[in-house]
This record gives sequence, structure tokens and C-alpha cells, in this order.
Amino acid sequence: MAGNSEPLTPRAKLAVTAGKAAAAVSRAAGRGSGSVIGGRVALRVDPDLLARLAGHLDVVLVSATNGKTTTTRLLAEALRANGPVVSNALGANMPAGITSALAGGADARYGVIEVDEKYLAGVARDVAPKAIALLNLSRDQLDRAAETRMLAEHWREGLSGTDAIVIANADDPLITWAASSCPTVVWVAAGQEWKDDAWSCPSCGGVLQRPSEDWFCGDCGFRRPAPTWALSGDNVIDPYGVAWPIRLQLPGRANKSNAAVSAAAAAAFGVEPKVALERMYAVQAVAGRYDVVTYLERELRLLLAKNPAGWLETFSLIDGPPTPVILSVNARGADGTDTSWLWDVDYTRLAGHPIYVIGDRKLDLAVRLEVAGLDFRVCADVDEAVRSAPPGRIETIANYTAFQDLRRRVGN
Repeated sequence: MAGNSEPLTPRAKLAVTAGKAAAAVSRAAGRGSGSVIGGRVALRVDPDLLARLAGHLDVVLVSATNGKTTTTRLLAEALRANGPVVSNALGANMPAGITSALAGGADARYGVIEVDEKYLAGVARDVAPKAIALLNLSRDQLDRAAETRMLAEHWREGLSGTDAIVIANADDPLITWAASSCPTVVWVAAGQEWKDDAWSCPSCGGVLQRPSEDWFCGDCGFRRPAPTWALSGDNVIDPYGVAWPIRLQLPGRANKSNAAVSAAAAAAFGVEPKVALERMYAVQAVAGRYDVVTYLERELRLLLAKNPAGWLETFSLIDGPPTPVILSVNARGADGTDTSWLWDVDYTRLAGHPIYVIGDRKLDLAVRLEVAGLDFRVCADVDEAVRSAPPGRIETIANYTAFQDLRRRVGN
């Protein structure tokens, strides 16, 4: 656990200095923030640096397929009520990026760390977290990520016997199965809109029954645990049955779910729900997501949707027709190069909207929309799409690298 305030070894100090120098060179060359290359260099100098940097911190790890960046941001804001926080707020969530973030946290009390799903067990071994928040698991980056049940099994084995308090979404069977090997679990009824990765029992392979909001396996008896925290409408219900109102500037049910898990996690660190939720209101956007920008004399709202579960949640944020919608899809390394997931998204929810399609894989998306029977226009770039759209605010939905391209283009 945290509390080891021993100074860094000379090797660790050298590693931090080398990493910061590498990051500065990367920034000067215009190649991004430098956090990843800086972390890689630092870990090459001292492979144990991540554990050393976390030694004095009370750490909470956040992992999921969807919502981990936002939850990390909300939780960091909540914990600042009790002291200084260091966090990888921009989403560099593999060991190198995490190391770079923690290198700037010498004076922090808490570390709030987003972790890529594949690296969770290893990072947990390195940093000995006080808490781990697990939100959901669904299909994502099909060419890179393991099948969801395999990932849940990796978590289940890797986190077995952990000393951390695990805050887990009881409504996701895969999360429940992964967390069930942990000695101390706080179950949160955070909801699960996307269910297409959780129809079979992760324990025995049987068909899950889903009466109302409950779920259980009729074959082996594996079932939804009784939650002690719950999202209920616009409120978080705490273990004492008290309803605390959620007031966020971030839109949508998914972000209320993120806030509910964040409130439960903050409570593990002694932050009262009222204080935690009030502090979350300060978060207006997360790494550009949900920002509204003016571009070519039009207002564009920037929305990120990386996989079928994310697209489903994002569609719920869009006003009805005639609101114009720009869709942008890439398939670069960070996105996953397999675009077959497009066929899992119910694009008929956009029926009646003027739709404009851009991005590296705009033709893949165009075929999908054609099969869905939707009217759309393929455009060369965002400029053509914006100029073609009818009056009113434009909703812009993009997957990961397409979102970054849009932010650079529109000046956000």
C-alpha cells in the first residue's frame, strides 16, 4: 500500500530526468506531448520506476472499455477535496504514459490513474493501489484486444487476492465475473446499455437470463450481486439509502454512470458523496470531448465514439432531426485496423438527420449507412461537410484518431 515516502534512488532520479528530457525533445519536434516516449526512456533507465514513483501515493486505478478517461477526470476532481492529485488526465494509459504522469507527482497525495485494459493486472502489481474501479467490458479494437471473456479472465486471474478495494459495476456480467476473485468488492448498480457482449455466462458459457434489470445464469447460478451503491435517475444512492443528486456539465446517462462509480470510489478514500459530486460539476469537458467550438461560423459539438457501445451512448445525446450530424471514422493503429465493428452499430437511430461522412474509412462507413437505408453525403473533409450542412448546431461524432484530427482542424 501507499505510504512509502522514501526518496528516489539515484537511478530513479536519473530515469525521471532522462524521461523529461526525451519528452521535451518530442514536444520541440512537434510530435505531441512526449509523455509516451518520455515514459519509455525513463523505464528503460529504471524498469522499477513506476513502483518507485507510486510509493508515496494512495493510488486508484480506473479501467474499462468505455468511460475510463471521463471517470478518471471526475474521480480526480473529487479526491482533490482531500489533497493534491496526480493523474494521467489526457489518457496516456499504458505503463510509459502512466510513468510520465506520476513523474510529475512528487508533491501529490493521491494518484488517479487510467489504465488500458490489457495492462491493468501488471500496473496493479507495480503500484499496489488502494482501490481499483472497473466499469465495463465490450468489443473494441478487434485486431488488438482479446475477446472480451478472455480479457475478463485475465483480470480475474491478475487481480485475484488483491489488497485493493475493487469498485465494480454489478450490471456488467463480465465485470462481475472478473471482480469476483477479489476479496473486497464494492458493487455499484451503474447500468449497462450495451448488452451484446454479455448474453452468455462468463463462468460456464450458459445463456444469461435478464429479467428486468437483473441477470443470472440458469445453468450454474452465477448471478448479479446485490449492489451497495446505485445510479437511480439523476441520483446516486449510497449504502445508507440516501439519494445524492448528480449535477454534471457533461451530458448523458453514461456520464451519470461514471459519476456514480466515481462517488463510490471517492468514498473509499473518505470523501463524502455530497462533496465528491459537487466537485464533479466543475468538469466541463474531458480531453476535448463534449466541447462546443465555432468553426466556419458554425457551432460544432465534438463527440467521441470508439466502439459499438460508445456509439450507442453517443446517439442518445443527439437531439432529433433536423440536427445535422458529421460522422468520421479512421482505422489507424490506435483505433484498431478492423472496421467490421461498424456492422454492430445501429445507425438507423440517425434516420431523418442530414448525415455527412468523412475520415480515412469514409467509404466503409458509407456502405454501412447504405445498407441501413439512410440518406447521407460523403465529403472530402470536415470543411466540405460543415459548408454542406443545413443551419443549426452540428453534432460531430468520431472515433479515436479521427477525433484527434478534428480537434486539430477546428482549433480545439
